[in-house]
Amino acid sequence: MPPRRSHKKSRAGCRRCKSRKIKCDEIHPRCGNCVKHGVACDFQHPEILAEQQSAASAGSPSTPASSIDFRSPIARPDVPAFASPAPLYRPPPTPSLSSTTPAGHRLLELKLMHHYTALTCKTFTFTAPVTEDIWKITVPNLAFAGSQHLADAILAVAALHLRSLTPNDKELIRASHAYMAASLAEYSATLTRGIDNSNAETLFLTAALIAFQSTATRVFMKDELSLGGGAGSQPGEPIKDRNKAAGCYVIPFSWFHSFQGVKAITAASWQYLRASPVVTQVINSQAVLQLDFTSGPETFFGHLLDSLEDELAAMKAPQNGSDIPPARPSSASSQQQNRHDIGNEELIAATRQAYQHAVAVLNWAHKIPHKGAPLAFPATVSRRYIELLEERRPRALAILACFFALLKSMDSVWWLQGMARREVLGVVSLFNSDFFGPDAYREWWPHLEWAMRIALYEHEGAARGEPIPVDVWGADWFAEERALDGQQGNDNYFRHIEMFSQIMSPDNSVPPVPQ
Repeated sequence: MPPRRSHKKSRAGCRRCKSRKIKCDEIHPRCGNCVKHGVACDFQHPEILAEQQSAASAGSPSTPASSIDFRSPIARPDVPAFASPAPLYRPPPTPSLSSTTPAGHRLLELKLMHHYTALTCKTFTFTAPVTEDIWKITVPNLAFAGSQHLADAILAVAALHLRSLTPNDKELIRASHAYMAASLAEYSATLTRGIDNSNAETLFLTAALIAFQSTATRVFMKDELSLGGGAGSQPGEPIKDRNKAAGCYVIPFSWFHSFQGVKAITAASWQYLRASPVVTQVINSQAVLQLDFTSGPETFFGHLLDSLEDELAAMKAPQNGSDIPPARPSSASSQQQNRHDIGNEELIAATRQAYQHAVAVLNWAHKIPHKGAPLAFPATVSRRYIELLEERRPRALAILACFFALLKSMDSVWWLQGMARREVLGVVSLFNSDFFGPDAYREWWPHLEWAMRIALYEHEGAARGEPIPVDVWGADWFAEERALDGQQGNDNYFRHIEMFSQIMSPDNSVPPVPQ
């Protein structure tokens, strides 16, 4: 019997052959088995090895190589979308860029950054051309200097903008969500580590981009009117249950959370931001709030405060379901009742102030909507007003409808397009639902009529930047702008924030991450 031929075991075969447990002929640049089956070989594309190892570590060790997805990480749920998998394979001494980052991923990021600098950055400002250069040049440079949360936020917003041009592009849908998720994660981690002079500027800019993204995402959501739940909901049910059950329309609280986040990050880091020329220019480019707290028919939205005192008086009514005074309380219960009364008085005062302030912002924004003034509403309303929205108070909802109607003035902006019509109709639908009872629509219609008229108005000159006619809108935008400029003098947003920050403790003002 002839001696057995010696066999020299080799460990240099390609990864695919190893996973299939077949002998690799080790031919470069592609082994014979990979050529035969028409698949990629890690001899020719070293990055495939990293892809396979990453996918294998995330899934079952027995996953066949033929089932691994080699698309860009952006398009894959099992691989981190914002950096290529850790290179388990060390490339030759002179590697190409493709050995560390998949080509499709690189091209997408180049496409997104180009779109951002060419187009998206121009859609963030309504007033000062100088801020366009900040968003176009300065902000990307700050991201390139090492701010990952800012870089991811830039790419997320650019992907969303491109998606507005091609709504059915699934890669852009995945990219916009994935990049923003990565930005929020890093943003949250940075806040946890603390705000200081080195990160305050980029945190502020990222917060602003998060607010843009949160607002724009609403444009792409399908109509949220649903068939379930309305009949069984009652005003006495928990807020969480009522918001689901009342039936129809879901209030975009993410708007308020994200814009309030910008305000909070500004207050928390103002000691650093006040010395930043970048942030100063962005802030001072905004129209200055000039609020008049006069109530009544002499102001455009004064009617939204009609019968406010009656509503507040109802909050003082006995909670025992009876008009009969309770029995004489003991000393301990009397003290408890006093504390309750004081707390109730504070709540009533906060409610009054919340409504008055919200209406004052509406009156101001109504005069100069073309300057982006309506966007100050979600950023400046009080926490108590947001609570009133969560409780679905009719007055708070009527105010909300008027705010959304103001956005009609910016209908040509991609991230606000169609917003007025959609949201006003949604809010008004709540008054037609079973949640408020049969008389709510008739009672509140006089306060909703203007919002509905504006939301449904077809404005042929909107694309050309023409104002809505005075007889429809109720104010001459440019005449009001000149009048407000004359009253403003040397006042600017910088001074407003300076005063606001003095009454807030930076140590206790770290903003929450938007939901």
